[in-house]
Amino acid sequence: MAKSLYEQALEVFGYAADVMKLDPNIRKFLERPQRTLVVEFPVVMDDGRVEMFTGYRCQHNTARGPAKGGIRYHPDVTLDEVQTLAFWMTWKCSLLNLPYGGGKGGVKVDPSKLSKHELERLSRRFFYEIANFIGEKRDIPAPDVNTNAQVMAWYVDTYTMHAGYPALGVVTGKPVEIGGSVGRNEATGRGVAVTAAEACKLLGKDISKATVAVQGFGNVGSFSAKILYEDYKAKVVAVSDVSAAYYDPNGLDINDLITYRDSNKGFIEGYPKGKKISHEELLELDVDILVPAALENAITQKNADKIRAKFIVEGANGPVTPEADKILLSKGVTIIPDILANAGGVTVSYFEWVQDLQSFFWDLDDIRSKLTKMMKAAFAEVAKTKEKYNVDFRTAAYIVAIERVAQAVRLRGIYP
Repeated sequence: MAKSLYEQALEVFGYAADVMKLDPNIRKFLERPQRTLVVEFPVVMDDGRVEMFTGYRCQHNTARGPAKGGIRYHPDVTLDEVQTLAFWMTWKCSLLNLPYGGGKGGVKVDPSKLSKHELERLSRRFFYEIANFIGEKRDIPAPDVNTNAQVMAWYVDTYTMHAGYPALGVVTGKPVEIGGSVGRNEATGRGVAVTAAEACKLLGKDISKATVAVQGFGNVGSFSAKILYEDYKAKVVAVSDVSAAYYDPNGLDINDLITYRDSNKGFIEGYPKGKKISHEELLELDVDILVPAALENAITQKNADKIRAKFIVEGANGPVTPEADKILLSKGVTIIPDILANAGGVTVSYFEWVQDLQSFFWDLDDIRSKLTKMMKAAFAEVAKTKEKYNVDFRTAAYIVAIERVAQAVRLRGIYP
């Protein structure tokens, strides 16, 4: 029987806990989500019908601060997925030394089948249903798969109407006009690019001479590709999204591809300036850097042996299964794990939250320089821990993250 996503996540956690000899009592506490809310709620559709939807909000651990994590809209959202993503968020926030614990939410829905008014009614009703769980000092959601700044604006307004005051800090990833932060839309992709560059530097590879393939061309994948292409002069030879995959050994013009995608209903299908390849072929290209930036479980034991990239930098959450991890490591592939590589988004979400609480906003250069500094510091800490314990990057990242949360638990104690 296949392992659940949460069981896979526990396997990775467990290996790091074994290596660092984590106190078994603290380990028990950290292995389980603190609380999970499941809601069933009605939405009036445009034709007057009432449809029922299922939503979730999980808070994995709040020992270091309020829960933090996105809300996704997807037909395949499950309780197991949401709890796993919250679990990962705890370690991601800890690794970047943010004063947060892990949270995550989702609604089981295909938003492409909803009108804008239906999407708004669904968003507002869902946020109302979880409102008692949420708050600027309790749990701060953000955009995730199929949610965006507009959805966050509806959340803020819904919460504010019931709270009776303008609660701009209740979510991050908002429009700049209502308390959002400049640089938030590019933040996860920038973090991916910075960690890819740091990995290359550590292992003696000139990133300006590196070839890159990017799986997934949504927010994370497209900004990762754009920043690697523009700022680091890497050659992005292949990209894919759900609609198609394209390859050009001489390098794709990423800005041209983004322009095409944005004029083509958000898809790259039909792009005329590259060779069309299969999604499987993209993952198996002989490139220096592979950025899986779509959904989890993209690389499994079924295809891991065919991967030829020298570095994998995880733009998505959980794109490589534990079984695939072992195969790739045995081949000498360097894997920069999701909790480090894609932590740029939550880091700038933290900046946004701080700006909202202070009602004082920073400029784009400040955001970018602070993010780059924090990503480099986290990478350096992981690299140091990797050498200390003689482990891979993923295990090292978990050791750093787990120790910070464990120390918070030790200091606070178990109530009562």
